[in-house]
This record gives sequence, structure tokens and C-alpha cells, in this order.
Amino acid sequence: MAKQQNSGGAAKTVETLVRPTVEGMGLRLWDVRFEKEGPDWFLRVLIDRDEPLDTDTCEAVSRAIDPILDEADPIDQSYYLEVGSPGLGRRLTRPEHYEALRGQKCAAHLIRPDEAGRRDVAGILQGLDGEGNVTLVDGEETYTFPVKAAGYVKLCDDEDLFG
Repeated sequence: MAKQQNSGGAAKTVETLVRPTVEGMGLRLWDVRFEKEGPDWFLRVLIDRDEPLDTDTCEAVSRAIDPILDEADPIDQSYYLEVGSPGLGRRLTRPEHYEALRGQKCAAHLIRPDEAGRRDVAGILQGLDGEGNVTLVDGEETYTFPVKAAGYVKLCDDEDLFG
């Protein structure tokens, strides 16, 4: 397998390698991120399930996927492997995330202000349509915006709308 030089390609390669194992353990693979922090690189495998995750489950997944990654060796540089939950502030990065979290309170930070001058909007997620538009409903107001116009869309609660 050719080694991936960019972080996006590395994450996609790792996702393909580890998805069968994660799903075979009765879990959902939420996201894979390959990120540089300071001088170090981190391969973050985010897993989810309907009931709360515990550290034993994260450790079991780490132990299960570590030999797969060692064998395939898809990443040139050294990195730290982290397996964890996407948590309450999980970012929605894939179409299936919008479907899974439909009806939940979400917040979005727009890259540029909308016509009303807002960059931050929140409401109950209605979903992501076929044209790539996200709809949030907050009481009487409906916000629809292209997902590409958002710096992020994330799950939130009333206490932590933005940030």
C-alpha cells in the first residue's frame, strides 16, 4: 500500500483499514483525524455507540487496531494513536452525521456572516439535503445554509452553544 503524505489521505486510508474492526466490535466509526499539534502528529480514531463509552472500550479498540496499522504502515511519520469518543461537542463532518443527529440541538459557525450579519447560529437539526444545505430550526426561525459555508457544525447543549 502506498504511504499517504497528506493528513486527509492518511485519515481516509486509516478509516478503510480500521472500519471493519471497529464495526465488528459493535461500534460506529465517527471520524478519523490525522492532526499536527506542535511538533507531534496524532492519529485520532473517534468511535461511538448508543450507550456511553468507557475507557475500557476505547482501550480495547486501540489494542485491536494497533496491529492492523503496524502491518499496513500507511503513514510515513511517527504519530500517537488516540482512540476516543467524539463527545458532546462532536463536529458533524459527514452526511451520515447529519442523519444520525437529526432532531438534536446543534450550533454552526459560518465562515462569513450571513445576510443578517450572523456568524453563529443554533437550533434543532433538521438535516442535510441533497444539495448540501444544512437546516436548523430555533423556535420560529429557520436557518438554512450551505454546509461548505460553515467553519463547523457541532452537537451542543444550551449551556455550550458556540466555541
